[in-house]
Amino acid sequence: MRPVQSRLDLNLLVALDALLEEGSVSGAAERLHLSGPAMSRTLGRIRKALGDPVLVRAGRAMAPTPRALAIRGEVHELVQRARTLFAAEDDLDPAELSGTFSLQAEEGTVAVLAGPLLERVGREAPDLTLRFLGEGPRDTHDLRRDTVDLEIGVISEAAQTRTEPLLEDRFKSVVRPGHPLLGREVTLDEWAAVPQLTNTRRGRLQGPMDELLAETGRERHLAGTVPTVSTALLIVQETDLMGFAAERLHRRLVDRLGLVWVPVPFELPPLHLSMGWHARYDADPAHAWLRRCVREVVHGIADDTGTPPPA
Repeated sequence: MRPVQSRLDLNLLVALDALLEEGSVSGAAERLHLSGPAMSRTLGRIRKALGDPVLVRAGRAMAPTPRALAIRGEVHELVQRARTLFAAEDDLDPAELSGTFSLQAEEGTVAVLAGPLLERVGREAPDLTLRFLGEGPRDTHDLRRDTVDLEIGVISEAAQTRTEPLLEDRFKSVVRPGHPLLGREVTLDEWAAVPQLTNTRRGRLQGPMDELLAETGRERHLAGTVPTVSTALLIVQETDLMGFAAERLHRRLVDRLGLVWVPVPFELPPLHLSMGWHARYDADPAHAWLRRCVREVVHGIADDTGTPPPA
């Protein structure tokens, strides 16, 4: 009996992944270092193997078919697994790396993370430069557009991106030393009556904390908002305003400014800090090394609180 042969050459998976990621024959050809005609012939083989056009003309652009959309995630995952098997991460010498990695994070996160991360990268990859970018007032989708190498923060799932949890945290109140609130147990009514300063890059005046307070029939005294944690804490340092910081992530920053933690007198939902990157870097050894550095630095910061990092 003759063996049954698969209709799909597994080597075509890489080409199919590139076509679905780029959305064009020319883009896929450039990515795979092939000529346009060679990529067109490969697309023809893929169409024949799948029994589907895969990409169809939509005006001046190409659009994936419903079948292509349905299999895009699975195809990419298969290709990345194969690349991981053959990636020589163990052979990577960070000392030979050069160039720039761009990292995007909220300013307070940069304030506590950048120092130890720059020191580590300086020891292991002295010719590498880290460029830290702050968050703007609106989502820029830089990660999805592959214009940022790594994003660190509260990240929503999006197409063509990968995320990894780094830290679970909770917000707590902070005040200056000698604040009238200190030295006694604070009731919920007293806590809500203190003028408060929040940080929000979008300038929002309401959030989950206000929704929880509303369930108890209360509202807090919101004096104002500023864009970043660092700015809020500097203002709190010189006023009787109450600010907020993440207990594990921002502890170094709070301690550096000499501020005092005040428990929030009701249960707040946890804050989930993650890092995210474009899917094409899943198996890239240099990028995997960077992610490992960030992961270990964040866990080191979390260890300062005496609480072990998540498994």
